[in-house]
Amino acid sequence: MNIENIRKWKHIMKLDPDKKISEKNLEKIVGSSSDALMVSGTQNVTRRKVEKILRMIKKYDIPKILEPSHPDCIVDGFDYIFVPCVINSDETMWVVDKHNEWIEKYDINWEIVVPEAYIVLNPDSMVGKVTKAKTNIEKKEIVAYAVCAEKFFNFPIVYIEYSGKYGDPEIVRAVHKSLEKSLLFYGGGINSREKADEMAKYADTIVVGNAAYEDINRAVETVVG
Repeated sequence: MNIENIRKWKHIMKLDPDKKISEKNLEKIVGSSSDALMVSGTQNVTRRKVEKILRMIKKYDIPKILEPSHPDCIVDGFDYIFVPCVINSDETMWVVDKHNEWIEKYDINWEIVVPEAYIVLNPDSMVGKVTKAKTNIEKKEIVAYAVCAEKFFNFPIVYIEYSGKYGDPEIVRAVHKSLEKSLLFYGGGINSREKADEMAKYADTIVVGNAAYEDINRAVETVVG
């Protein structure tokens, strides 16, 4: 795991295997100076869909990340596999059980595996519903989750996930201040340069997803760095 390369990233564009994107828009994303492409989704993600989008992006000279929602969707060909643990979930399935299943069933190239401590904060999001994340929590508890992820479990990445909703910059700022070594990722509702700049003040890396499917021109405007 080479976290030092990841430390340089300021912007990641997230691609959903369950959504269609044209070659033209993909070229715009790659040409936008975003630092990496992340293939990630919650609903209806299959191995076949992941393989299809990998074929589309394989030719581009840009780091490619797979963030799997299930062990069976993991395929070869990505530069990194970012593995989320939803640490504010009420179900151990999303904290450790799925991860154990992956280890039991597959041979793993640990050199490319990067664990992420996810803190999901949008109760209306699909990821929030599926993982049964405890989203109605105060800022001090969110900060405690982040510090726990760094100090107890040594996660290299803490990921504040609002998933489709623009989050509270003050929460992101507070988490940023609490971390010493872990990188802070932020994702959720970034669909303009203004929002990108605001969250980039506190997050080491911002992740933009839905905007790539809603308005490609506004999506590429979010690239910071």
